[in-house]
Amino acid sequence: MRRPSAAELADAAGRTVPDVAGPDLLVLFSGINPSLYSAATGHHFARPGNRFWPALHGAGFTDRLLHPSEQHLLPALGLGITNVVSRPTARADELTPDDFVTGGTQLTERVARLSPRFLAVLGVTAYRAAFKIPKARMGLQPETIAGVPVWVLPNPSGLNAHFQLPALITEFAALRQAATNPTQAPPPSKS
Repeated sequence: MRRPSAAELADAAGRTVPDVAGPDLLVLFSGINPSLYSAATGHHFARPGNRFWPALHGAGFTDRLLHPSEQHLLPALGLGITNVVSRPTARADELTPDDFVTGGTQLTERVARLSPRFLAVLGVTAYRAAFKIPKARMGLQPETIAGVPVWVLPNPSGLNAHFQLPALITEFAALRQAATNPTQAPPPSKS
């Protein structure tokens, strides 16, 4: 996959990246919002340096490291990808509080329609803003979204210096353990 030109990145500002989803998902991963790079390529987590795909593989969700252009393979593995906010930006800090609240409402509707076993929100700050839960922490949340358990993971962006790849893999692996364990009891529905 070739890198988008500056003109292609500028043109991508008005595009969205379609969800990758299907029936019977174990986990629906929700990014914060697409980067301009992802919008230009049409692939989630496509920007070089984003650690989503290596973390997914390292945690055992995939048997090999997938390229962003192979995202179409995920539903057969019980995995999907969406975003809290569909509007692409160069950086997530360009989003407004209203973007997050509106995105949270739209994400709730998608989760209700898809009914995955778990929703994994990639970024605790985005989760807090979208669902007005200021004290949320990483991991399994006491709240559900549309009756679906929520697991908050670190943002895999290369700009997130707080979590290096080994720590991301550990967090993703904890979710995988819960999602693939049929005896894992989801928390009671509070939504």
